[in-house]
Amino acid sequence: VQLQASGGGLVQAGDSLRLSCAASGRTFSSYVMGWFRQAPGKEREFVGAIVGSGINTRYRDSVKARFAISRDNAGNTVYLQMNSLKPEDTAVYYCAAKARSTLRPSSQAVDYDYWGQGTQVTVSS
Repeated sequence: VQLQASGGGLVQAGDSLRLSCAASGRTFSSYVMGWFRQAPGKEREFVGAIVGSGINTRYRDSVKARFAISRDNAGNTVYLQMNSLKPEDTAVYYCAAKARSTLRPSSQAVDYDYWGQGTQVTVSS
């Protein structure tokens, strides 16, 4: 599986961005898809994830009310809609795929099998 993240950019605090992650492969709908981010000098952290069917999602607390994950299984794409962006959201955002389906999407990076290259999101104050 190859993952290609896009949609990052430079925005002001309070703005919105939508990240996309296009995946190769014919079994996309069976993958749990996650978004992680890494700010300079910090550990990579979980942002959110969605199960294969799209029914269940999971978010880190700091983004729960502002971000939303969705997926288009027909188009092999997962999205991260980010609203009310804050300077602390500045990071490189990565999408990841977990091959084994679960009822609750994992927040642990070690559980994900495939990773995209990352897209930079910069939020100015």
